[in-house]
Amino acid sequence: MESGETDPHGGDPDRPRGSDIARAALEAARAQQAERGLTPGRARRTVRRDAGESTRRRRRRWSGPGSDDRDPQTLGRLASRLSTQRGWAPRLANGSVFGRWAELVGQEVAEHATPTALRDGELTVQADSTAWATQLRLLQRQLLGRIAAGLGPDVVTGMRIHGPTAPSWRRGPRHVSGRGPRDTYG
Repeated sequence: MESGETDPHGGDPDRPRGSDIARAALEAARAQQAERGLTPGRARRTVRRDAGESTRRRRRRWSGPGSDDRDPQTLGRLASRLSTQRGWAPRLANGSVFGRWAELVGQEVAEHATPTALRDGELTVQADSTAWATQLRLLQRQLLGRIAAGLGPDVVTGMRIHGPTAPSWRRGPRHVSGRGPRDTYG
């Protein structure tokens, strides 16, 4: 533009524009930071204090690239933390013996044996035949090792293995206790 002409937008040509004002303000802020000894982009955070408050308030900081307690957690991790805090971990481990029986001892053993009780570290197992009860007694040490590897060393410390129960011949309301009358074979 030549002298004497006005800006087509209706302003004075010698008057600074908005971008010039912003550049000047940025340069002034950088100079002020340099005087304080701060590097650009690393300004100190202001700490607000109320009249009766002597403790410092910090602004909430975002978690970094690593894991943090504020990051979203999986449901399993939260349940594990909750069970540990409330002291439920031993009972949950006992329950997992029953829930994961086939996985712990193998599918073939699980088809022929069922856990029935777990008290004070002793697991009671019911076998479906006397042959399987005998086999489980022989495999007892290996089964305990598998369970300890899957759940921990102190969950199951011993096993009591039972075979099938024989039917009871004591039936009827007029049962005679003892050996019964012997005069019929006489």
